[in-house]
Formats: sequence, C-alpha cells, structure tokens
Amino acid sequence: MESSFAFSSSKAMGSSSFFLFWSPLLFSLIFISPIAIMTVQAFTGTYGINYGRIADNIPPPESVVTLLKAAKIKNVRIYDADHSVLKAFKGSGLEIVVGLGNEYLKDISVNEERAMDWVKENVEPFLPGTQIRGIAVGNEVLGGSDQDLWEALLGAVKNVYNVIERLHLTDVIQISSPHSEAVFANSFPPSSCVFKENILPYMKPLLEFFSQTGSPFFINAYPFLAYKNDPEHIDLNYALFLPNPGIHDQKTNIHYDNMFDAQLDAAYVALEDAGYGKMEVIVSETGWASHGDEDEAGATVKNARTYNYNLRKRLALKKGTPFRPKMVVKAYVFALFNENLKPGPTSERNFGLFKADGSISYDIGFTGLIPSSAASSLLSVKDIQARGWFGPYSMVLISCASLLLQILIS
Repeated sequence: MESSFAFSSSKAMGSSSFFLFWSPLLFSLIFISPIAIMTVQAFTGTYGINYGRIADNIPPPESVVTLLKAAKIKNVRIYDADHSVLKAFKGSGLEIVVGLGNEYLKDISVNEERAMDWVKENVEPFLPGTQIRGIAVGNEVLGGSDQDLWEALLGAVKNVYNVIERLHLTDVIQISSPHSEAVFANSFPPSSCVFKENILPYMKPLLEFFSQTGSPFFINAYPFLAYKNDPEHIDLNYALFLPNPGIHDQKTNIHYDNMFDAQLDAAYVALEDAGYGKMEVIVSETGWASHGDEDEAGATVKNARTYNYNLRKRLALKKGTPFRPKMVVKAYVFALFNENLKPGPTSERNFGLFKADGSISYDIGFTGLIPSSAASSLLSVKDIQARGWFGPYSMVLISCASLLLQILIS
C-alpha cells in the first residue's frame, strides 16, 4: 500500500447488514456539518510501496501478493484500478489505494453519475474482500501543463467523495490527490516554501475540501531529482541520509541533515502559509534510480541502495520531521519493479526495488521471489504457468533430473 478506523473495519462491514444500515445514520446524527470530518486513514503504517505496472515482463499479481507479504509491506498504491490486481489482493490483508487516472477527470468533474459508474465498476464490487482504503483522484495535476485539468480536479474530487458518501463508504475509503514539487514556487530553505501564485486559486479550494474531509496532503518528494538537476551545488551525502554538514534554516533555527526531511518540512511550511498548518503531509512517491543516462548524475546501484536502505531505517523510527515532530512520517516508495515500458530517460525504467524476474535489485533487507535472475528454477509452478513458461521450464527440469540421475548411477 496496520490500518484502523474509528467507526468500522472491513471485517465489521461484512459481518452485519444491520451495522451497514445504522452506521451511516449514527454518523450523520453525530456530525451536523455538511461534510463530516473523516477519521479513516488509507495509510496507517509508515512504509508503503508504489506498484507500477508499465512493463511486459513483471510477475503476475498473485506472485506480487506473495512478494509483498514476505517483505511485510502492507500499504500499496497502484495507478489505476486494474481488476486482476484487485482480485489477486482479495483476502491478502494488503491495504491498497487505487488511482483514478487524469484521463477521467474532465468527464467526472461535471457528472457525478459518471463518478458513480466508475466506483461501482472499479471499487464497490471488490469490497470488503479486497481492502481498498483510498482513491487517488488524478496524479500530479496541479503544476502540470494541462490547465483544463487544473480546473477539473476539484470537481472530480468532490464528485468522487459524494459517491463514496452515497455508498456509505466514507469510513472505509479516503479520497486524495498526489502533487509534484512543481506546485511550489521554491522549497529552499524549507521555511521559505510557498505555493506558486498561479496555482493557489486551484490549490486553496482543494485544501479546504480536504481539510473538511480529513484527507492529508500527498507530495511526491525525490531528493534524487533535486540532486540530478543540480549535482554541483547539492551534497550527495545530504541527499542519501549519509553524514554531512547539513543545512541550517535561519528563520526556523532548524538544522537539516538530510534532504528528505527538508522537502517534507517545505511542504508543511507551504500549507501553513496557505492557512492549513494542521494538515498532515504524506509522501506519495520517493525513490532513487539505480541506472540512468550519462547526464543523470547519481543514478547508480550503490546510491539507490544507500538511499532506499537509509529511507527504510528513517521510516522505521516512526518519528516526525524537525518542523512537525509530532507528525509521524509516512512514505510510499517508488517503485516495486523496474518498468521496462516507461517512456523518458533511462532512470524512469530503473526505480524498482525488485527486478522484473522478482529478484532484488539490491539488498536493503528484502527477499525476492527468487535469489537472483539466474535462479529461475525457484519460481513456483503457478508463477511459471502464469508467465507462459511451463513448456520450456519442464524440458529444462527433465533434462537436469536426467543428467543428475546418470551422474548418481555412474
């Protein structure tokens, strides 16, 4: 995507039709405001993963469930609502946030029934067996190049929320919308961070709505991208959580020894400046590329391992940032697999903690589906059948067994 709800769990939802009937009624009696403050949390651990699937060579969803459970990663994000994934996750205990793609926003923003159609097709049928805990409406919309999407985002968010409310799912599913660093006018030092002026007319109403519904602010924070764009002026050790002089923010008198914390606090400062200082910030994406083009500074296996290993240790501390020490830091790492079909520079295809064959890209404490890409014989028969390898695999296995038998006999 470890998850708790103030009013009901997915198990409680499925246990009694009586409860399903009375829960929304009691909820409406307790809260008299037009929009009730949600207490549902889509992400209650500290370490999650983005399960991107722009690839034609990664393991099937059933194997991904095995991989995630072995790694004890419970919080998962996908960028759509793929039915094969949602079916595979049924009964797994994994908690998932699905994505409503940018291509749907304009239509859904002006038509609540289209939002209902989408939810009834892609969310409701899979509950409660598949623990869908959130819907991310759009991805990196504000700050992007399509201003029509800027105008559509709030309407789409409201209509999706209204549908969830009509279906009595507001105590189960959280609505959010991840942003990129492009929404900020500046982020260094953290105390100077503010939203871009041209984005504020769209951002503030969105923040107001999310403050009413209890949703956090999701930001995609990449020290890798900052370092790649300015390696001459950024200390690599500062970006990798390694010992370094750090930076001192004179306005807040805070010393930062890593860029990740500084990026989070910059977001908190921008929210405070906009009037939403109590809103929680969650990192919807962060990671480091293990390979890149010649002009992509820092994209190495060593650096990727260092960043992700130290990030995992940082999140395991379950502590806040220097500016918001009581807000426990939560982050979804990007990404589960290298994705061979992603467009753009080479780095885009090399963010995976795991390779396409299910082996680890580098060691940060996880175990892959197989020890290495060469040890494909350790894949389960189910995995092999799913990949369409059963015929060649059987021939290899039979040949090896025959050879071993001949050796033993001789």
